[in-house]
Amino acid sequence: MSVSQLAPRVFRTAMGLGILAALLAAAGPTSATAAGYLGPGSVLASKDGKSLYVAEVDARQIAVVDAAAGKVARSIPMPGEPTGMVLSPDGARLYVTCAAAKSVVCELDPAAGRVLGSIPAGHTASGAAITPDGKRLYVCNRFDHNVSVIDLAARREIARVPVPREPCAAAATPDGRSVYVLGLLPLCRSDSYDVAAEVTVIDVATGQTSAIRLPNGSASLRGLCVAPDGKYVYAVHVLSRYALPTTQLERGWMNTNALSVIDATQRKLLNTVLLDDVDLGAANPWGVTTTADGKMICVSHAGTHELSVIDADGLLDKLRRLPPLEPAAGSGPAAGPSHSYARPSAPSAADVPNDLAFLVGLRRRISLAGLGPRGLVAVGSTVYVAEYFSDTLAAVDLESKAPSPVRQIALGPAPQLSIERRGEVLFHDARMCFQHWQSCATCHPDARVDGLNWDLLNDGLGNPKNTRSMLGVHEQGGPAMSLGVRETAEAAVRAGITHILFAVRPEEDAQAIDGYLKSLRPVPSPYLVDGQLSPAAQRGKKLFFDSKVGCASCHPEPLYTDKKAHDVGSTGKYDKPTDHFNTPRLVEVWRTAPYMHDGHWLSVGELLAQGKHGAKGHDLGKLSEQDFRDLAEFVLSL
Repeated sequence: MSVSQLAPRVFRTAMGLGILAALLAAAGPTSATAAGYLGPGSVLASKDGKSLYVAEVDARQIAVVDAAAGKVARSIPMPGEPTGMVLSPDGARLYVTCAAAKSVVCELDPAAGRVLGSIPAGHTASGAAITPDGKRLYVCNRFDHNVSVIDLAARREIARVPVPREPCAAAATPDGRSVYVLGLLPLCRSDSYDVAAEVTVIDVATGQTSAIRLPNGSASLRGLCVAPDGKYVYAVHVLSRYALPTTQLERGWMNTNALSVIDATQRKLLNTVLLDDVDLGAANPWGVTTTADGKMICVSHAGTHELSVIDADGLLDKLRRLPPLEPAAGSGPAAGPSHSYARPSAPSAADVPNDLAFLVGLRRRISLAGLGPRGLVAVGSTVYVAEYFSDTLAAVDLESKAPSPVRQIALGPAPQLSIERRGEVLFHDARMCFQHWQSCATCHPDARVDGLNWDLLNDGLGNPKNTRSMLGVHEQGGPAMSLGVRETAEAAVRAGITHILFAVRPEEDAQAIDGYLKSLRPVPSPYLVDGQLSPAAQRGKKLFFDSKVGCASCHPEPLYTDKKAHDVGSTGKYDKPTDHFNTPRLVEVWRTAPYMHDGHWLSVGELLAQGKHGAKGHDLGKLSEQDFRDLAEFVLSL
């Protein structure tokens, strides 16, 4: 399947829990929207290292911090959520991606603290890279599934490059020849044996792309950086063991957390190493950077609120010394996860993604005082980390031998958490989980989907199902989960804490998570044209509500679900014992591929035209290929 089939058209610990408890105890009655949160998501440093630029997502501003004084010097308002920043090679300009359905890239003079202008970009611009000559800017348009190429001299977009799925971070190589782009999620049928996200390499000279596929189960790719010498690219992500029944969490049985090392010279994956320990997860890696000399790789862990500091030379040397492992005859992707290999006596390269002890002696784990560490930057021997939920920066001294070499820089008053914000914190906090392997957000990034099938215990073993979006699940009411095995969404939240996080938590924690999920709002569809249905979608709407076609009988307005279970002929190869599945709501369905409960259709178009979804009891025989395209266009516009 091409990207265009999914996207719209181109151009279109106890101490840690104590800290958490202290913040939650400060919760006030105000809503998440009006509480005045800053939400620092990323941080950059000026060329001389004296100033830090912090993108405050919730406050929609850039804070300029005096690094020596540890204080905010000024704040610069932004027209949208500042989701990414990149500094020009000479340090004179700061480019900020401001996310919206029609995003802009703001050009700032950071010394003067003012906005010089803006350049249009696509839907939810979420990351940027600049070439070393300062001539081109590459901007990730997350929900358009492409990258804008911007000529900075002309201050305009000159091309868009399609990339898979939900690009969210980019980095250029020092030689200016390549730009590496992260896709957040897999773009695969989730009932297959190999489901993984990719890193895309854009050739700057030609605009051509090549894909570097990560190991099976790779999802939630958040952070990317290029080593200072340009030889390696580092990407952090979740590495899920989705093919296993979720009967335990020990030793990363369900989810592990990983750093993938890409050989930039050969443009191929060198290997993927686990950031967890044998009995302690390092959940939700988010940001990655290196020190200026490339000797240390630093990774922020948003789920466990810590920083990993890795000996880069030691890691690379250990990876290079491993013997390769070739599949034995007759094995391969079609054989599924149980490949047959001729194994050497010593550990091989293929063993690394399963080795929880590989980084022993090469990595230091440093607990941070704040919550939700995300973007980070290294300035000399200090690493600054944006702590999203605490409205703080962590400053970590890498040369210090102290047990806690961390100080905090407050970006504003300590946040007073509403119940919705408390729930958001908990949803992203892996310390709720047994051994800290995962958070709710591990399988539900941004409370949506990870593109994987999971065999959960709540409806028996042997029938894996696609992760469902949390948007509107409480509003929908009635039985929850694909088979309706929980009476309500509230019951499903509590069952998830018990049976997926393997934890016992106070009832107020579940209530807070309920509050967060109820506060979710849909993102405008990228299929809309200036916020309105396209002509094709308007034609599709008429078909959707035509009683002979019958879509609206199961998907009535306003939620586009009748809150009932139906047999629509969607039974998959692993399903048992029923053929009736809960009707999902269609709002924001454009974001939740692959489709049906077991994810065996990659696009809505395929589901309708090839899968004949809705044909049972309705007359679809007279619909043309164009009718199916129009119908899909309307559904994807919701």
